[in-house]
Amino acid sequence: MLSCCLCTAQAQEALAPVEARVPFAPSAFIGSDNAIHLAYELHVSNFYGDTGVLKPQGLKIYGDDADTPLLALSTSELAQVVRPTPAEHTPVSIPSGKRAVIFVWITLAKGTAVPHSLRHRIEFATEQPDPTKPASTVLDGATVQVDANPAMSIGPPLRGGRWLAHEGPGAAQSHHWGSLVAVNGALTIPQRYALDLVGVDDHGHAIRAGVKNIQQSTYADWIGYGADVLAVADGVVRNTRDGEAEHQPLTGQPEPTSLTAHGLFGNYVVLEIKPGVFASYAHLQRGSVKVKPGDHVHRGQVVGQLGQSGNSAAPHLHFQLSNAATFEGSEGIPYVFERYDLLGAESEAQLFGQGEPWKAAAIEHRQAQLPLNDVVIQFPAQ
Repeated sequence: MLSCCLCTAQAQEALAPVEARVPFAPSAFIGSDNAIHLAYELHVSNFYGDTGVLKPQGLKIYGDDADTPLLALSTSELAQVVRPTPAEHTPVSIPSGKRAVIFVWITLAKGTAVPHSLRHRIEFATEQPDPTKPASTVLDGATVQVDANPAMSIGPPLRGGRWLAHEGPGAAQSHHWGSLVAVNGALTIPQRYALDLVGVDDHGHAIRAGVKNIQQSTYADWIGYGADVLAVADGVVRNTRDGEAEHQPLTGQPEPTSLTAHGLFGNYVVLEIKPGVFASYAHLQRGSVKVKPGDHVHRGQVVGQLGQSGNSAAPHLHFQLSNAATFEGSEGIPYVFERYDLLGAESEAQLFGQGEPWKAAAIEHRQAQLPLNDVVIQFPAQ
């Protein structure tokens, strides 16, 4: 009897001494690639001080009770979507008492049923000098319920023109999704689905033709500068700021004074467009803000002009939805634009006329989708 029990114990997997959780549940949305996406973060902490280094051997994520994973990342793939970022060609390791944050991007074919819950499995190699201790351990669980609320459909934040959706959803190492904000006891990602909308011309260039030295460019040289910024839905103004100076384009930026809207956004407007849903517009032109807290606005109403105030290297509109009026302590939430035209992908180098010239693809009319990272889009003229 004792022998059978020992056999059973040996057959069981050694459970990893980690704490693993998803602080903010994902909700599904359709991206500009016509696929369904779930984006979230898995926090894994090597809890005990004497555990030694744990080395994740990939990640598998399962939906509901399925046996086939929705996502399977190899050791090298995992290293591309984790913070802190390991050195190049170095696998992920989690020292004793430390935490790794894994940025999860699940893609499902359009029409696929979105799972109700997600389960995570990670096998860890250990560095245990004691041969009586297991050489590997496993995490199998850290279940999270998927938020069933649909992504909010909104109107355009800008009218007409062509815009590069830069640092957009899907870029785990971007300064939007990749920026965790720890303030006053809360660790959140306010910019999880944020877009930097940069104006471009028919050739995909952000700066007007004839500018010989882009380092000496002026605001007027940038395609999108001064464009009207629009309310994406009816709502109430919850916060604004105006009067902040704008920086010279492409010059070094000082460190932000705080991880707040005041420290990052420059001149900005925050609208509550649904109970608990807030639209933020940042880096607006000095003196352009046309609303004040408490004002009721209507979809399509001009709230300011695109500028370069705050923590911004070049003229663009920073736009995001979140679940709180403040930047700190808020979580970025997904949304979809009611309609826009998609003109294809563009790199940041092409934005400045470098590398292979950008050429617009055949225009595709899109509805109820969120533009993903580095695609050129066009909003309706009205």
